[in-house]
Amino acid sequence: AQKKPLILAGCVPQGDSKMKIFQGTSLLGVNQIDRIVEVAEETLKGHSVRLMSTRPRKDKVGPQGTLNLPKIRKNPLIEIISINSGCLNQCTYCKTKHARGDLKSYPPSEIVQRAKLAIEEGVREIWLTSEDTGTYGRDIGYSLPRLMRDLIDITPDGVMIKVGMSNPPYFLEYLEPMAEILKHPKVYSVLHVPVQAGSNDVLARMKRKYTVADFRKVVDYLMANVPGMSIHTDIICGFPGETLADWEETLSLIKEYKFPAVHISQFYPRPGTPAAKMERVATHEVKRRSRELSALFNSYATHSHKKGNTYRVLATEVAKDRKHYVAHNKSYDQVLVPMNEGLLGRTFDVKVTETGKFFLKAEIVQSSIEKAPRLPEPLPKGVPSKTEAKWQSPNGKEKRKSKGKQDQQQRKQRIEEIDQEPSKWILIATIIALIAALYVRITTNSGQMMSK
Repeated sequence: AQKKPLILAGCVPQGDSKMKIFQGTSLLGVNQIDRIVEVAEETLKGHSVRLMSTRPRKDKVGPQGTLNLPKIRKNPLIEIISINSGCLNQCTYCKTKHARGDLKSYPPSEIVQRAKLAIEEGVREIWLTSEDTGTYGRDIGYSLPRLMRDLIDITPDGVMIKVGMSNPPYFLEYLEPMAEILKHPKVYSVLHVPVQAGSNDVLARMKRKYTVADFRKVVDYLMANVPGMSIHTDIICGFPGETLADWEETLSLIKEYKFPAVHISQFYPRPGTPAAKMERVATHEVKRRSRELSALFNSYATHSHKKGNTYRVLATEVAKDRKHYVAHNKSYDQVLVPMNEGLLGRTFDVKVTETGKFFLKAEIVQSSIEKAPRLPEPLPKGVPSKTEAKWQSPNGKEKRKSKGKQDQQQRKQRIEEIDQEPSKWILIATIIALIAALYVRITTNSGQMMSK
């Protein structure tokens, strides 16, 4: 059979481009998405093309060039905008840094223009995503709170903004302003904050740059200051060196907070990462811990106290049972409502009649539907979004500021990495000193022998 042309893109081929399974295929790196047409054309001609640089070209305004690119939205009501790429961390188990390189943020003007275009095309939700949204703008002299205010200013009633995952150390810097933003009626009161482990010893081996106390500070402040705040988190079961005492600390953390969503994963040694060389916890024990945490998560109710409550919701998709629409309230709870005509893409009030582990079921308050704001109709499913002819590129001053901040951030990060590993440099210095001493001794002995 004739071999079909194949293009692989994203983090996996970027991080492991030399794998045998990739031979004979075209590979597109994480920073070359704007060249997909070029790669497709060459691949169809029978050529194998590989564009894998982790460093964005100097003429690019963001990690992958301009955001003024056509796209086919999986859901015409949801616009997903990548606000930055890359990472400031050096987690021992992760290959993101290797695949995506250092932090690179899109200029705020690019993101705002993309959001405006999406709203004109009938989008009802704007999701901001990246490896770590809390780091946004550190390389260009901007910040996540400032970007959020910019977006709120151009977002009409009936459209909601959702902030993606943020790690504790960077979000800590903006706790107060971000709490105010998460209270805003146009922003969902939900945040994904991965803790990964409830033990400081495990976090240190992971090189996560925060403690359990830091994580608690973020969660406690948001829960106390943002009404209806919902926190989601991640746990890695069986990280190398994790003792039973460490594991009990993780279980205690979940028992205490009873998070409505916990993403549970078993440790997997990714080739080329420091954690892959660490002594592993026995596989059967890793699986046992995963089962134990899953049982703990399933043991507590997450929404039972919400029965009878009334919420303002936004319906954005058809449920898997094909009998309900999926809507979300301010806390981003999944609310199942009847599939009445004209509800999709609209905001309205509901009263909760039933609760489950992962959902609420509700009846519609009919009088609220007429009050919903009128917005542009969404594009038909499968129709690509347009590009904006009047798109404004970042001005020279903004580009220079971005480059200067990026260089400064990279210098700071190199210093931090040196500070975090003093033993490494002490060891190197000791080895150099021993070699020098050995050289002196050898040359001295040789001189004495010659003089004799």
